[in-house]
Amino acid sequence: MGRDIPILASEERAAKLLDLNLKQFRAMVQGGHLPRGKEIAPGFVRWPVDDLRRIATGDAADGMGDVNW
Repeated sequence: MGRDIPILASEERAAKLLDLNLKQFRAMVQGGHLPRGKEIAPGFVRWPVDDLRRIATGDAADGMGDVNW
């Protein structure tokens, strides 16, 4: 059986997916460079993996759809 591919990522996993340590990830979120996570239940904050992927590829940049990354 193959590996499970996450739909949502914890803060720690989201940081790892972007090759950041937790301190760097938190600073980027606090600075508005990365989106805040979504509270899916009280006390459970997760980041949509598809959103992280779009950020990494540049597809999340508004007004940059014509740029070939």
